[in-house]
Formats: sequence, C-alpha cells, structure tokens
Amino acid sequence: MELIKAENVSKDYLVGEVAIRALNGVNFVIEPASFVSFVGPSGSGKTTLLNLIGCLDKPTEGTLTVAGSDVAGLDRRQGAAFRGEHIGFIFQDFNLMPVLTVYENIEYPLLMVQSVAAAEREERVRKLLDAVGMLDQKDKYPDQISGGQKQRVAVARALVTNPKLVLADEPTANLDSKTAYMIIDLMKKMRDEFKTTFIFSTHDQKIVGEAEIIYTLVDGAIAGRQAKGGNGNG
Repeated sequence: MELIKAENVSKDYLVGEVAIRALNGVNFVIEPASFVSFVGPSGSGKTTLLNLIGCLDKPTEGTLTVAGSDVAGLDRRQGAAFRGEHIGFIFQDFNLMPVLTVYENIEYPLLMVQSVAAAEREERVRKLLDAVGMLDQKDKYPDQISGGQKQRVAVARALVTNPKLVLADEPTANLDSKTAYMIIDLMKKMRDEFKTTFIFSTHDQKIVGEAEIIYTLVDGAIAGRQAKGGNGNG
C-alpha cells in the first residue's frame, strides 16, 4: 500500500485580495521506505508541498492521503497528533534547543509528543545516538558541537518517534560537501534499517544525485519524474 497519494492537489494563497496558486493539480504516489527528492526553482512549490504532506497546511483542492489518512480533513489538534505519530522533520538550520543537551534534544519529542515511559525513552535515545555516531557527545550542548554533528542529532531526533515518514527541507544547505555526503549516507542507512521514507525539498545536487526518485516541480506543477535504482515504485 502506498504511503502517500496526491490526487489533483492544488494550493492557493491570498496575497492581499489576489489568489496566488502555489500548487496546481499535483498527482503522485510514494511507497514506504522510499528516498525521494522534490526539486525545482524557488517558488516552484516544493516547500508548500512538504507543508501539506506534513499537515502544517491544507490543500485548497484535491485529495492528499498520508499513512492512510486524508490529511485535508484533520483539524489543528488532529494534525498535531498525526504529525507526532507518523512524521519526523529535519530542518536546514537544525532547530535544536540550545538549553538542552544532545541527549535531551533527541528525547524531547518522546516527552512532549508521545509520552513514552522512561525506560523505553532511554533505550530509543541511546540506540539512535549510537546509530548516528553521537553517543560520546550526548552530554554536550548544541553550541559545543559542529554543524555536521548538529544535523546528526536532528536526524536522530526525527527518527526517535519511529515515524513512517521524515520530511527534510534543505537539510544539507548549511553543511560542507564532505559532511553533507556523510549525512546523506546516514539517512540512507536509517531508511534501510527503519524502513522510513525520506522526502526532501532541495536545490542541493548532492541530495538529488543520491535520491532514488526525483520529482521536478515547475510553476506549482510536476514537470517530470525520474526513478533510478533502489525503490523505484514511487
């Protein structure tokens, strides 16, 4: 069964009294355990699409099904609960909390979103710290670690709730090339281990080159789809 299905999805925004169409009749299917990139120039609709998939916004028209739910029908509270259960997020500026340690940043969603018991929290956090190579840095604060290490922590935090889907908006934009490739390899390893789907909105050719399915957006519409190796069922 597909993880995400978009059928004629459009999104309009009001700028003053003028309606601007950010997405125009988009259709696609994405399967579980996929590594997908949405690419296109600024203003093409990439971030809008990620916001719709992530239940941060609703389509104006069409049907968008994520993990079996029509997300357009969710109210704000239901959308937040749905995100907490099914979706992880990775941001280009990491969005770590400076007053929390590496360990506490990863643990935070389990406390605030899922109310996981203490023993299971520790098991999940330590497993992911080890998986991303940050167990020895667990007591440091974000300002004491490098950009690449921060993004490793962000990957672990996105995965700690056992989501079906991780949405990543320009996750390598603030990293040098060597570190960016390390993070991409790490995310692929996490996808293989946890069967999580990763969806990227990006200009970064390093991610585009590693993505297994690439959708090109132009003026709010899908102008092309390319599948290469890996899971090409999207």
